[in-house]
Amino acid sequence: MKVQGRHIRSIWLDDDGWSVNAIDQRRLPHHFVVERLTTCDSAAEAIRSMLVRGAPLIGATAAYGMALAMRADSTDRALDHAYRMLIATRPTAINLKWALDEMLSLLRPLSAADRMAAAYSRAADIAEEDVVINKGIGRHGLAVIEKIAATKKRGERVNVLTHCNAGWLATVDWGTATAPIYLAHEQGRDVHVWVDETRPRNQGASLTAWELGHHGVPHTVVPDNTGGHLMQHGLVDLVIVGTDRVTANGDVCNKIGTYLKALAARDNGVPFYVALPSPTIDFSVDDGLTQIPIEQRAADEVSTITGLTAAGTIETVRIVPEGSPVANYAFDVTPARLVTGLITERGVLKPDRAALSAAFPERIATAAE
Repeated sequence: MKVQGRHIRSIWLDDDGWSVNAIDQRRLPHHFVVERLTTCDSAAEAIRSMLVRGAPLIGATAAYGMALAMRADSTDRALDHAYRMLIATRPTAINLKWALDEMLSLLRPLSAADRMAAAYSRAADIAEEDVVINKGIGRHGLAVIEKIAATKKRGERVNVLTHCNAGWLATVDWGTATAPIYLAHEQGRDVHVWVDETRPRNQGASLTAWELGHHGVPHTVVPDNTGGHLMQHGLVDLVIVGTDRVTANGDVCNKIGTYLKALAARDNGVPFYVALPSPTIDFSVDDGLTQIPIEQRAADEVSTITGLTAAGTIETVRIVPEGSPVANYAFDVTPARLVTGLITERGVLKPDRAALSAAFPERIATAAE
């Protein structure tokens, strides 16, 4: 996608052919900074600290982390250590495990001498596959937007509400929830996005708004609690969100607050779609409410907030009284019954085991291994 009119991805191999460049998303929207990752440790820390975030991008970064590890030491011991370190960085997003399992199954049978080249090649493939998948999501999601647009009066815009950041910053390029929006915009469709600010880390206000703005897509940032009001007054035509894990029966785990949007959408007859790449499907899990680990992050994400001051400096201030306990659940689970459809690279699917199994039989085989 575009930053200041120039195409860029969220992660890419440096010109030196071995180190990895990634946009530091902790510094957005006020500073655009590219971080150079040179070791497996630095890749793991990038994931852990949320320098990179979003399930598909986490997976791609982990794959490159394995490649960096093999460049330093390609022994079995180093391979196993890199896997254990990277998989421990974030517990909820299934793409992390998928990418690492892909790398491990490829590298384990190879000789130490062959592992580095193979690791870099597979990591690059994972990144490219993500771009292709997201374009497919975009095409199928565009059909959903066009169908809704056909029901509106001539000249009326389509209003989409999204939550958190499921844009190109959360993937390698295009994004999941935003891919249909970008395609609609590029084809001249009048589409507008209600951007949830998405507390506590404000990924909507700081990331989604930033990337939509750079790409020229009309949008409005709203507090998280505004969505229900907008739906009640007919100002939302559909909701599209991303996800960090989808269970075999279609339950959706996504950024905290997604469940509440789904409830409001159901009460107001607003279609609620989830955009996801196939590596986000976890066929080993049936019940999202009981089987998906929900990450609890640091209290200071809630008790403090960081922004740009009038003086032009970046400052962090405390907004919660000293001594008040804080709970920071990072994700919630939206039951399949509240999901209108799952927008995948192979079409818009019903949120159930039969539809997911028919569309992605190879993912079932992987889960059974």
